[in-house]
Amino acid sequence: MKIGFLGLGNMGQAIAANLLKGGHELVVWNRSPKATEPLVELGAKAASDPAQAFAVDVAFSIFADDKALRSVLLDSGLLDQLKGPLVHVNMATISVEFADELAERHTAQGIDYIAAPVLGRPNVAAAAQLNILAAGPEQALARVQPLFDLIGRKTWPLGDKASAANAMKLAANFMIVSAVQAVSEAAVLVTRHGLESKDFVDLISNTIFPGPVYAGYGGLIGERRYEPAAFKAVLGLKDVDLVLAAAKQVSVEMPTAERVRANLQDAVEHGQGEMDLAVLAEVEERRNPR
Repeated sequence: MKIGFLGLGNMGQAIAANLLKGGHELVVWNRSPKATEPLVELGAKAASDPAQAFAVDVAFSIFADDKALRSVLLDSGLLDQLKGPLVHVNMATISVEFADELAERHTAQGIDYIAAPVLGRPNVAAAAQLNILAAGPEQALARVQPLFDLIGRKTWPLGDKASAANAMKLAANFMIVSAVQAVSEAAVLVTRHGLESKDFVDLISNTIFPGPVYAGYGGLIGERRYEPAAFKAVLGLKDVDLVLAAAKQVSVEMPTAERVRANLQDAVEHGQGEMDLAVLAEVEERRNPR
């Protein structure tokens, strides 16, 4: 199968490499062309523009935010030039509202649109162990499932309304940032009582809260190690903004999200936006000076 892949950040690189290892022909594009070089060395072909990466059977995209995807696909007029048969799999975490717009615009062009955001950090993507939250036309989902099997451990089908996958991903991301916030607050509490935060993290991640979130982010908090970032605080802020927008659409109050948003904004304002989400622990340190 001929596959296009647009957006080669840490996640995109890992996912695209696994598609290539599956024996498919891969055409890659990134706004910064240098990011295509590792994949070209593995056998991919670099596209000179986004249109080339969409001149395929299935095109994957994973951009940082709504603005980036809108610029490449809509503002440029590219989507209006595309025609089916084509499946576009958008793996980015975007707003529910934008997902609905994209689904409508793709349908008007006779193109199948699938929303497939994922759960997992770059190392999980590299190991092809992602959880894929997928929604879109049933026949299109069946067509791309063999590709999902190359990049993930499980696909979670969420129906034919594409934005459902984005709503589910935003809810999951909200719980992740809330968990990191909780560990950050608790870590400050135990250190003020003369205990080591790393000992606290070791305790909770091996007893009442096992799993990648508490062990992974908690480990970073315990070591005060925020770089290199697997999930940047600035992207966490973007996601919480999307969570609050989705909540507003359906008149749901989310006071915890409001608090976490304020803390993430604090991190960005203190020049820590490019650090890992675990830097929320430093925000709590500032809020609770000794």
